[in-house]
Amino acid sequence: MPKDGIVLGRDGKLRCWWCGEHDDYQVYHDKEWGRPVTNDRQLFEKICLEGFQAGLSWLTILRKRENFRNAFRDFEFEALTRFNHRSVERLLKDAGIVRHRGKIESVLNNARRACELVDEFGSLSDYFWGFEPEPGTRPKRLTKKALMKLNTSPESVMLSKDLKRRGWSFVGPTTVYAFMQAMGLVNDHIDGCFVRETI
Repeated sequence: MPKDGIVLGRDGKLRCWWCGEHDDYQVYHDKEWGRPVTNDRQLFEKICLEGFQAGLSWLTILRKRENFRNAFRDFEFEALTRFNHRSVERLLKDAGIVRHRGKIESVLNNARRACELVDEFGSLSDYFWGFEPEPGTRPKRLTKKALMKLNTSPESVMLSKDLKRRGWSFVGPTTVYAFMQAMGLVNDHIDGCFVRETI
């Protein structure tokens, strides 16, 4: 019998409960979430989309992700530094994305800050992965109950503070922890999920 927090998919695979029965969510769970990412563009895209998710479900953002990519030049942050006030007004009319002025302006601000990080650290990857927690600080067994309590971590709090100090926005500790989960800085697939052991 599947453990608490594990669901048996139609394909016979055991997964974390949160991806439910949505095919697109299951593909995201199986192929992306929690797999280590070192590509700067992907890291920047994800931290921006986590900011857009605030107050919404990730499934909503996931289903609009291609629209976001089209609107924000595939999250090539150097290209986004050339966006201006007219760009913001244009994006506010784009029904394919979340039309929130503060979040749109945050992406453009964070693009400039990302360039600064690359100048300082060589890559976003080198910067972000510097906040990877030591394995011994992670739960020995990750159950649904344990995961539900993991909204932040000491590392996500430190990363959030450092990003804010550097002028980033929409990077609170909960948003940053979700980013760390998705980008594989932590492996939060729960025990019994077929992806956990793969990662």
